[in-house]
Amino acid sequence: MGERHLQKEELQKEELQKEEKKVEYLELIYDLIFVYIIGRNNSLLRQVEGGFVTGSTFMIYVFCTLAVIQIWNFSTYYINMHGRNGIRDHIALLLNMYLLYYIGEGIGPHWDSYQKKFHVAWALILINLGVQYAIEFRGHRGRLVEERTIRRMMIVLFGEAALVLAVLPFYNNTGMFLAPVPILYGMVMTLIFADKNKAELVDFPHLSERAMLYVVFTFGEMIIVIASYFDEVFTVNNAYFSALCFLIVVGLFLCYEVLYDRIIDRDMKTSGIGYMIIHIFLIFAMNNITTSLEFMRNEQVLLLPKILFLIASLLLYFFCLFTLQMFAKPQFKLCRRFLVPIAVTTVVFAGAMILLRENMRLNILATVIYAFAMFLEIWRFSRQKCEEI
Repeated sequence: MGERHLQKEELQKEELQKEEKKVEYLELIYDLIFVYIIGRNNSLLRQVEGGFVTGSTFMIYVFCTLAVIQIWNFSTYYINMHGRNGIRDHIALLLNMYLLYYIGEGIGPHWDSYQKKFHVAWALILINLGVQYAIEFRGHRGRLVEERTIRRMMIVLFGEAALVLAVLPFYNNTGMFLAPVPILYGMVMTLIFADKNKAELVDFPHLSERAMLYVVFTFGEMIIVIASYFDEVFTVNNAYFSALCFLIVVGLFLCYEVLYDRIIDRDMKTSGIGYMIIHIFLIFAMNNITTSLEFMRNEQVLLLPKILFLIASLLLYFFCLFTLQMFAKPQFKLCRRFLVPIAVTTVVFAGAMILLRENMRLNILATVIYAFAMFLEIWRFSRQKCEEI
């Protein structure tokens, strides 16, 4: 019986082999709403009090950012495994796109006034995705791997939706902010339910391309934000800051571009769960960097907090980039001769930023040098083989 069962699973795995999926126009249209929400999220950190963002505002910012990226993550996985670009896919995604407007409008300094709409829309989006999996389940009966994966995704989505709805009355009655609980549930349960068989269902080239496009959209928001550097009367000082700010964005983009184009193994057989979770925090770091660039010329923000915020944001960004090398081609595994220069450069950068915090001209120059130093290390690494640690 055991041997027959193994043979049946092997046959099912062969049936699951698919041609590489292409990113459809529907997915790109769906992603446009997230461009709007990225801007709404970042606007939370523009509310400066006492020299920096208040703790409560920053907590809401973190929660809203992670909740929105997780919604995108769940949607992307469904399309990757079961999307057919059909009528049902269009209806389901456009409905979620409509509901995301309520989430976007709920993000702001007066979040308490909008939290009911925010949570109801959030729960309905999760339920909508769960229903799509339930419909798919009927068409995959007898396929053990697919049945198990779909059933587990339904548990994750419906379970998180129930927690989202439960948070509302709890907050109204106690005043305790427990909205991060559903997000943690979704992340933990996704990791618990991950198994190697799911890799047979996932088209990793499509998944990695979708993650890349979200990163590009986030860079787009960064470009929009630094446009404010160009709206003042032309002076040498304004030209200096605008040019260097632009170069920071260019340097960070080039780092990701080289990693994606040269190092990541997009033909790898993997469920991609770790890859997508890393991107959640990568995009979170990028949002923080976007706000840090705004803080650079904001005299209302105290020097030391905004310097530390920029350093922490950049460190998180590069930490996520290097963690993505778990998905690198075999010849690009991390090694000492790559990590040591990176570590030394980072320590020197952090020390210089703190020492130069009184001089923003040198500060922004140090950031440009750091971004391009990291790019050159990644580019050099992408052109040679490296023995594993």
